[in-house]
Amino acid sequence: MSNTSANFVGDIPSYYDSGLGPNIFFDYADLLATRCASLPATNVVELAAGTGILSRRLRDRLSPETRLEVTDLNLPMLQVAKNKFTNKDVVDFTVANAMDLPFEDSEFDMMVCQFGVMFFPDKPASYREAARVLKKNGYYLFNVWSAMSKNPFAQIAYDAAAKFFPNDPPAFYRVPFHYGDPVQVRADLAQAGWHDVEHETIQLQKTITNLEAFATALVFGNPIIDEIRQRGEVEPTVVAEAILEAFHSVFGPSPITIPLETTTFVCRAP
Repeated sequence: MSNTSANFVGDIPSYYDSGLGPNIFFDYADLLATRCASLPATNVVELAAGTGILSRRLRDRLSPETRLEVTDLNLPMLQVAKNKFTNKDVVDFTVANAMDLPFEDSEFDMMVCQFGVMFFPDKPASYREAARVLKKNGYYLFNVWSAMSKNPFAQIAYDAAAKFFPNDPPAFYRVPFHYGDPVQVRADLAQAGWHDVEHETIQLQKTITNLEAFATALVFGNPIIDEIRQRGEVEPTVVAEAILEAFHSVFGPSPITIPLETTTFVCRAP
């Protein structure tokens, strides 16, 4: 696993938010926020919030009096997230490591994380830390991507980049799509003491109308851009063009419709 796979810094956040958000994150954020709002909570913390795609939806759906603490490891991502809120919104932002949260024991009654758990280097440790800051029977809701074989947009992006670097392919896409087996996730949760766990695999068909922006963001909107720049053998725009061509080869002319698959977990703190 790449040591830089969680480094969403520099110009990555803007591409992530505008190019990836509408195409692969918005729909799942709507579903997760709606599920959170259906459960009782007065103190909510979000892990790995990124650019605030889910954060904004949580604030819109939760009770106005509910505290919302938004965290991420990368300050540049949080700076984009902050722009989605006004001074009237009840929300706080904290740079935080999921393995060592800067919060008191039993401080929250709900924790939520959209597509972040896959980046945590020690999953059981993160689950133990989640249990520590949650009240007993508090809720932890999170989702993970299924394998690249179930999300062909990721396989296309990985394969297109790998053709330029056959001896040392950029490894980023292996990280967010390596943790999609619910059996593995539940085993890690159990190792950390979590036993009241439910999960649901959700498949969507997503229409991509601006395919060029999507292909560009698949290079510039995550740490694969740093891997490409470090190798220095090809311009990142050339890789993005290859991804765009591969999409057209597989799915035809724009707009295209791609399958997406994730799994959502709803857990009760021990």
